[in-house]
Amino acid sequence: MRMRWRLSVSILAGLVASGHAAADEGMWLFNDFPAERVRRSYGFEPGPRFLDHLRLSSVRLNNGGSGSFVSPRGLLFTNHHVAADCIQKLGTAERNYMRDGFYAATEAEELRCPDLEINVLVAMTESTAAVKQAVAPNASPEQANRQRNAAIARLEKECAQRTGNRCDMVTLFSGERYDLYQYKKYTDVRLVFAPEFLAAFFGGHPDNFTFPRYVMDVAFLRAYENGKPAATTEYLRWSREGARNGQLVFVSGNPGSTSRLDTVAQLEYRRDTANPFYLERLQSRIRLLEEYAKQSEEHARVAHDLLFGFENAFKAVSGEQAGLRDPALMSRKARQEEALKAAVARDPELRKQTGDVWEEVARAYREWQPHSRAYNLLEGGPMGSRLFRIARWTLRLPVEKARPNEERLREYRDSALDSLALQLYSPAPITKSLEIVLLAQHFEEMRKYLGAEDPTVKAVLAGRSPREAAEHYVNTSRLESVDERKRLAAGGEAARTSNDGMLQLARLVDARARELRKRYEDTIETVNTQGVARIAAARLAVYGPSNEYPDATFTPRVSFGSIREYRTPDGRRVAPFTTFVGLFRRATGKDPYRLPERWVKGKAALDLKTPLNFVSTVDITGGNSGSPTVNAQNEIVGIVFDGNIYSLPNEFLYDDTRARAIHVASQGIIEVLRNLYHTEALLKELLP
Repeated sequence: MRMRWRLSVSILAGLVASGHAAADEGMWLFNDFPAERVRRSYGFEPGPRFLDHLRLSSVRLNNGGSGSFVSPRGLLFTNHHVAADCIQKLGTAERNYMRDGFYAATEAEELRCPDLEINVLVAMTESTAAVKQAVAPNASPEQANRQRNAAIARLEKECAQRTGNRCDMVTLFSGERYDLYQYKKYTDVRLVFAPEFLAAFFGGHPDNFTFPRYVMDVAFLRAYENGKPAATTEYLRWSREGARNGQLVFVSGNPGSTSRLDTVAQLEYRRDTANPFYLERLQSRIRLLEEYAKQSEEHARVAHDLLFGFENAFKAVSGEQAGLRDPALMSRKARQEEALKAAVARDPELRKQTGDVWEEVARAYREWQPHSRAYNLLEGGPMGSRLFRIARWTLRLPVEKARPNEERLREYRDSALDSLALQLYSPAPITKSLEIVLLAQHFEEMRKYLGAEDPTVKAVLAGRSPREAAEHYVNTSRLESVDERKRLAAGGEAARTSNDGMLQLARLVDARARELRKRYEDTIETVNTQGVARIAAARLAVYGPSNEYPDATFTPRVSFGSIREYRTPDGRRVAPFTTFVGLFRRATGKDPYRLPERWVKGKAALDLKTPLNFVSTVDITGGNSGSPTVNAQNEIVGIVFDGNIYSLPNEFLYDDTRARAIHVASQGIIEVLRNLYHTEALLKELLP
């Protein structure tokens, strides 16, 4: 639940012009954490063992969220909205777990998520020299990019073969630094507990990205190995005291992306080209799914998670766009860029190394702009369509596997194949009626943006309307069958000659999609990893490594801050905690302020003064959802689920005057588990 769709220019201007010293800024690498800075600010210095324990207890979920182990038997703690994909896929018309919630009182009752993978970062090795030395001295920028990618593929494969772990090369500072991350992975993950959606998202989208909040956005999963609960010696214990005002807290998670180091040209491209197109596509799908959901209760159930995701994404990107359109924010970014340029110009050696890289970046984005829509439509594919993703994987997998590992598209490298197979062969159900409406909308967009006479559009539609074409491709496909996918992806000519409707569609767009992808890699990826890396090197040289951290990359980071109130621009004090008193006061009985029947009937059993949600100055972004919040003893005091409206500009510039991360308080979680859901076995595991 990351961003609200609107932020006033006056609020933004006040934030970016404040000049406030942001002591709590930073999404820091575990192997490059400013412990001394924490000591100076808070009188506590987290040592290597503190950081190692937090890292090894924390997890990344392949659906875009974070979580943590909270028992020695693989019990996992995350957000409801992170686990929602699993909850939705496990549900049926008869068993609607999103509506009714779920609790497995015994391990035998726990339900396996169809395609969820979790990763634990177990080792980090700086590999900058190994990657950069693979580039020939006289290589062109395009050749250099391919040589770097080949070296990365080789290093990842060698690491995976040597360790048995998942190995990912992480690009930091836009390619100025490379770290090889090793993850222990779990692919047998089961649902243990989830509250009703009404409790997990109380207040709905009107309250999203606001505070005060009153939600129980939590879920518990369990990791298994060899059919048994995983033995997790590193896990976070639950705080008996819980969260309290003024407390120093740490958050470990996987922030998805930030743009604090982007050039002005990159930000202008997002503002003027990428974001408007994405927002238009999101808005059309929200309307589409709202109409689809009205047709029946079952349609509403199967569309629920996808619609929720589109609505959330629309608010996130709309909020980002509000920042990019604000003159004060863009002016501050421009001043920062000019200050760095001036510092580079004063140093002859640095000037020689950096060159006119800012113009190189701007030129690359100008060259790419005319191709961006086609790339998103053809290589990006139909938004929300699982069936098309499966068709593309089925088509490309045998082709890519026949190539040397270093020459493959990155998602088909040996180091990624296990994770790809988990998704490709997922037994999660596919609803064809939903696939048809999503594909029809996509074909409408292809015709609108590429033109009715575009060769790819003509081939795909073949004289049919978008709806007729969608019905043809979906209804003549058998890819909902896992066995059929395995047969077709096994190799040989099966996928390339099959008359399966969705495979025919994937083949029709594949050549042009690959062409656009290569253009993207040669233009944008090349300038980002070769050009922007020189800007990052200049920043490190000018400002020093102790003041710099890389932009978020959906890899493990750790942040710190304190539980702290704030004041609105008109001076109103916003207390750091909410309680169940406020929840029941806000409940009206009508959506989105309607509570589950269990909560209404169980009100008398709750201690209404118990903390429910709270805010902190911890630096987070999307991807941090589900991140554990711990105290100085490394004990759970909460879990991140959102940020307030004032945290919106933190995508580009951090400021903690009013920006706050929002958490569910550990005390409130225990209160409802004990007195509403009566989860005795789960409580015993959390509080032995």
